[in-house]
Amino acid sequence: MVDRRSFVKQSGLLLSGALLPLNGYSMSILEKYKFKMGLQLFTIRDAMEKDPVGSLKKVASLGYQDLETYGYDVDKGTYYGYKASDFKAIIDDLGLSASSGHYGFSDYFDKPEDQLKKYVDQCIVGAHALDKSYITWPWLAPEQRTIEKFKQLTGKLNRIGEQVNKAGLGFAYHNHNFEFTDHNGENGYDIILNETDPNLVKLQLDLYWVKHSSKLSPEELIAKQPDRFVMWHIKDMDKVTKDYSELGNGSIDYNSMLTNIDQSGLKFYYLEQGGNFAVNSMQSITDSAAYFKKHLQKYL
Repeated sequence: MVDRRSFVKQSGLLLSGALLPLNGYSMSILEKYKFKMGLQLFTIRDAMEKDPVGSLKKVASLGYQDLETYGYDVDKGTYYGYKASDFKAIIDDLGLSASSGHYGFSDYFDKPEDQLKKYVDQCIVGAHALDKSYITWPWLAPEQRTIEKFKQLTGKLNRIGEQVNKAGLGFAYHNHNFEFTDHNGENGYDIILNETDPNLVKLQLDLYWVKHSSKLSPEELIAKQPDRFVMWHIKDMDKVTKDYSELGNGSIDYNSMLTNIDQSGLKFYYLEQGGNFAVNSMQSITDSAAYFKKHLQKYL
């Protein structure tokens, strides 16, 4: 059994000298901002597959302080191939935290409730291992996007929320575009907003997808139930194709949005880019971090 520092040294990643913050921020700079600058690791999924720890070292050096994970293996209890306790040691020594995680709930949508409940318990174990604040339902498979399925979903969300809350964690739902599809005057997002318990089910608002597909702006959506919107995903939109883009290269006016949006419920945010990289994923998180720190972090 190796201690935490030895584990990271053996990975060849600890800076020589001391465990100083690798992101280059002094404490005085960190104290200027209300929230940590977060990254959804799905953005660099290719790099995380090849070299998880080296990629995280780069993430920290760019000024990111907080992470949202994906891909927890409940059977092995691993994140990115590392036992959860070892992965916690790695991010601790890089000065990073992990406040939320996306878990594969969609795979259990049509399975018996006892299997879903067991899976939630396994996710809770993984979340506690990283000292997370939230467990997030991130996606619905295409066949799960009908109005009837959304109505079924709300019951599942309430039950999972109760189970997760009892374990001392928060639970949230993350949107894409399909929640805003009109079905004869109804849409999935309104059903989720109106038919889930606000105390059990919080919301992680993807600002890009709202701008892309909703009739309402992010400001208008959040104004409906401000306390529920505890997390945001921040990413930009290509000016021509409406695909993803590096922050500052796209069409979304975040200066205006972040000046006017209600932040009263916000706890965490994560920069993200799902694809369409100008060069590659690591260069994109570099460019987005630089733009965000210069132009947008002052609002958060």
